[in-house]
Parts: sequence; C-alpha cells; structure tokens
Amino acid sequence: MFKGSVSRRSLLKTGLVVGGALAMPTIVATRGRTASGVQTINMQLSWLAGGNQLGEVVAKQLGYFEEAGIDLAIQPGGPNIDGVAVVASGRYEFGQVSSSTQVILASSQGIPVTSFAIGAQKHPYAYFSLPKNPVRKASDMIGKRIGVEVSGQNLLAAVLAKNSITEDQIQKVIIGSDLTPLASGQVDAIAGWETSTTALRVLGPDFITMRLWDNGVQLYALPYYATHDALQSKQELLASFVRAAGKGWAYAHDNPEKAVDLLIKEYPNLVKEDEMLTAPIMLGFAFTDKTKFNGWGSFDPKVWQSQIDMFDTLGQLPAGKPSLDSVETTSILDATKNDRPKIG
Repeated sequence: MFKGSVSRRSLLKTGLVVGGALAMPTIVATRGRTASGVQTINMQLSWLAGGNQLGEVVAKQLGYFEEAGIDLAIQPGGPNIDGVAVVASGRYEFGQVSSSTQVILASSQGIPVTSFAIGAQKHPYAYFSLPKNPVRKASDMIGKRIGVEVSGQNLLAAVLAKNSITEDQIQKVIIGSDLTPLASGQVDAIAGWETSTTALRVLGPDFITMRLWDNGVQLYALPYYATHDALQSKQELLASFVRAAGKGWAYAHDNPEKAVDLLIKEYPNLVKEDEMLTAPIMLGFAFTDKTKFNGWGSFDPKVWQSQIDMFDTLGQLPAGKPSLDSVETTSILDATKNDRPKIG
C-alpha cells in the first residue's frame, strides 16, 4: 500500500528540513530493549510537550506503557526542529503534528509518512472576536480585519472559499503567536487554538469563538504518524502504543485533576491552574460521539479525502494531489479496535 522512500536530498528539496533537523547532536534517540524486555520508542513532537500529551503522560506515569512492553520517550519539538523530517529520516519511530494538513502536505511532496491515529476528533482551531464586534459565522468576516499567523493563511483561504467569500472581502493581517492584537483593537477577529487557554486570558471572559470545523473546514488535530516502513515493520509496536495511550486518555477523561497532577509531575514547569482549564477542553476534542462508537484515536477516511480534495481545489498542493492511502491507514486502528476506549 505504501510507496516511496526518503532521502536527505528529497527532504531539503521539499523544504521540510528546518534548522538542520536531520543533524541535531543535542537529541539522542533511545532504542533497543532493556533487560526486562521493555522496548524504548520515541514520539517526536512539533512543539514543547504539555497538555496535548495528557493521556500519554498518564499512561507513562501509571505504568500502562510498561505493561505493554514500551518505554515511551516523548521528544520535544520547537521552532528549529522539523518533526516530520526527523521521523522520515528514521531517527525516531513515530511522531505527532498539530494538524492533518501537515501530513497531507508531506505526502504530497513525496515524503513517505502516513497517519495511523488521531488525538483530536475536531480541530481546536478557531477565530476569536469580542462582543462589541462579534464574528460568529464565516459571513461575519466580510469587511473585517482578520488576524492570522503566516502558517494559518491556508486555513483562512479554506474557510473563505468554503463559504463563498473572496479574499478581497476581508482584510488579512499577519500577526505573531499572541492574541493581543484583538484585545488592543488592531484586528476584529484573530485565529488561534481553543486549547490555548493561557493566551486567551488577554481577551477577558466573554470572547466569542467561531470554530473552523463548524464553518466547513473539517480538519483533524494531533494526528499520529509514522513512515511507511515503520507501519509495516513495527505494526505491533505501534499498536501497543495506541492501546496503552488510549488507556491513559480514558483515565484522564474519568480523572481530569489526577491526570493533570501526573502531567505536572512529568513537566514541573507547567502551571496546574492553567492545565486544569485546558484539560476539559482538550478532552472534549479527544472524545466525541465518534469515539463513543469507534473508539479513541479513530478517524473517518472520508474526512481525510475531503481535506485532500479541498486543498487540491484551492491550489495548495503544488507538488501534486496525494492518494488517500498514502495519507492515512486504518491498519493500526483495525488491530486495536477491541482495545481502544469507547467514550463519547
């Protein structure tokens, strides 16, 4: 099912190597089995670890991974680390990116990575506004100044196109990662993640949320991915990860405060007050009516295909439209269908 191979040259050509991600002497991959038979595997992130890894941290702290024969090492990302390039190079076994669009773009560019599970059933990406000038639906954007980061321009283009709005009907304002331009009146609406509760505080308690998902652009968030080779040669290892991680997320769902305490124990730099605000929001995206029937981590291939078609129509796949089976595989979900928690 999987085709293609990856080289340093192809990664450089596609621009997915950032800051020398293939030559990072400060990151050391841990591999092999311990004397007890537990195998260390590495999950590469595209950000610094935090609340997005709540379930994994719980599973690690409560010994669920150890019971599955796994010692999970969560490798942090950052602005100078391209997680997709790291995993594609074979340095680490698998990774997680913020959005399904990143997997689609990588596949489009010939990088052989495929998603095998997802962390959030609906993307937390949204546009925020204030009551004095509300943006409750896409049509409310017309005539407004919309603040987006450079990386969010394709999503803005998608939501406009889905709602028959031309780009000249809004004023796009490129912003940084904080939300103060909305609070200070520089923009009328601003893009961000609903789970960014600390950043959202600057807007006060009454801000308005317009979700990307509810306005025609249905993306998955926090997809887990691996190379085509790993999905074939390490299928049982990845399945064991999914089983144990699912148990961790189920525990977090039932015991959010205890889960946050375990998260703080793993990452003492985090603030419990902030994480207690974020956890229920994140859990609301991790568990929906879909997971009640299909289990944690599941996805619908039709949603993936819809995303591929949408970005191709918008001309945002210049390297070519990838096939569905190069972007996602249900092989790991099928292997764990009786073990993943069904919570809605």
